[in-house]
Amino acid sequence: MVQRSTVPSLFPPPGYAHTAVVEAGSRLAFLAGGVPLDADGALVGPGDHVEQARQVVANVAEALQHVGAGLPDVVASTVYVVAAEPGPLSAVWDVVNASGLAAGPHTSTLLGVACLGYTGQLVEITVTAVVPEAAAVEG
Repeated sequence: MVQRSTVPSLFPPPGYAHTAVVEAGSRLAFLAGGVPLDADGALVGPGDHVEQARQVVANVAEALQHVGAGLPDVVASTVYVVAAEPGPLSAVWDVVNASGLAAGPHTSTLLGVACLGYTGQLVEITVTAVVPEAAAVEG
């Protein structure tokens, strides 16, 4: 069971929770960073933060499904955006907030960074999720 909350004495967060508490004994899934590559390894949306964010969220959803979880099961994420100003970060956050990740809502950190691992990559998202009890992890 996950208990998500906002702290009344803090500024209300835009589409995320301040805290997520998971009961001991729950199965947690820690996902590697989701990247904007398609199944063939091609970069999706060169130069387009929003298109890359959509692909990253889709890839994260696919990885979560593999372990028996879904976007609403995410309790924490870190969103990395190659940007030196807030505009691209806001555009990527809009994609994250419109996705199933916001259903929790999960706790999140949004960061502007200088570069990421793949040439042309503008977005990466790491997540931690609670795997529902009935789910079985595939090989």
